[in-house]
Amino acid sequence: MLLRNQDWGEVWHALTSYRPTVLLLALGFVVCSFVLFSSYDLLGRRYTGHRLPARQVLPLAFVCYAFNLNLSAWVGGVALRFRLYSRLGLDTPTITRILGFGLVTNWLGYLLVAGCLFTLGFPKLPAGLEIGSSGLRVIGIAMLIAAIGYLLACRFAKRREWNIRGQQITLPSWRLAALQALMGAGNWCLMGLVIHTLLPEKAGYPTLLATLMVSSIAGVITHIPAGLGVLESVFITLLQGQYSQGTLLAALIGYRAVYFLLPLLVACVTYLVLERVAARQRGRAGTSATEGEAG
Repeated sequence: MLLRNQDWGEVWHALTSYRPTVLLLALGFVVCSFVLFSSYDLLGRRYTGHRLPARQVLPLAFVCYAFNLNLSAWVGGVALRFRLYSRLGLDTPTITRILGFGLVTNWLGYLLVAGCLFTLGFPKLPAGLEIGSSGLRVIGIAMLIAAIGYLLACRFAKRREWNIRGQQITLPSWRLAALQALMGAGNWCLMGLVIHTLLPEKAGYPTLLATLMVSSIAGVITHIPAGLGVLESVFITLLQGQYSQGTLLAALIGYRAVYFLLPLLVACVTYLVLERVAARQRGRAGTSATEGEAG
C-alpha cells in the first residue's frame, strides 16, 4: 500500500546520484560492522575456553552473520554455525554456548542503544499510533533496566552456574560482560551509520538509529527473512514528514545492497572455501589413519 503510487523514477535518480565517496564511506562502516559482529565469536571463544584460532573463527562467524541477515537466524545463526564448528572439532554443548553468548551480546547491545534512544524520546512517533511517545519511553526504561540488571548480575551474583535441560549456563565475568555491552552497542551504532551515510542530513543520526531499532524488532516479530518490506514500511511511516518516499527507498535499497547482498555474495564464496578446506582436512586425516593401520 505504501509503494502503490511510488515514483520509481525518483528512486532511480536518487540511487544514481550517490557519489563514490559516499558509497565508499558506507562500505567502510559495513566492513567495520561485520568485523565487530564476527568478533562476538572471539568473545565466545574466551567464554567457552575452546582453542580454535582466530583465523578459523572470524571467517566462520562472518559467513554465519551474512546468512543470518538474509536467510533468517535458523539458517545462518544456528544451522551453519553448528555445521561449521562441528567440522572444526567442537562438541554440541560448546557450540550451543557460543551461539547463546553471541545472541546475548547482540541483544544486550540492542537493549542499551534502543533503551537510551527511546527514553530520550527518539524517534518521534506520528500522531495516532497507540503506543505513543510516553509508552515508548516506558519501554526504553524497561530495556535499560534489563540490560543494567544483566551487567550487575555478572558483577555481583554469587551463584554463577545453572543447569537447564542438560545445558550449563554460566554468567560471564564482569569484564567479559562489559565487552559484550560495548561490542553489541557498537555494532548497532555502525548499522545506523550506514543508513545515515546514504540519507541527506535532515532527520539526524539519533532519529535514524532509533528508527532502525524499531524496524529491527518489528522484523524479528514478523519472522520475515531480512525484514524484507518491514524495514521499508517502518522508515516510511516514521520519517515520511522529513524525507520523500523516493529518497528513503533509494537509501534503503542502497543499505540492503551494501549491508545484506554484497556481504552475502562474499560469504557464499567464503563458505565454499571453508567447505573445501574442511574436505581436504578430512582427506588428510583419513590418509593418516589408513597409514597408521597399515603400519
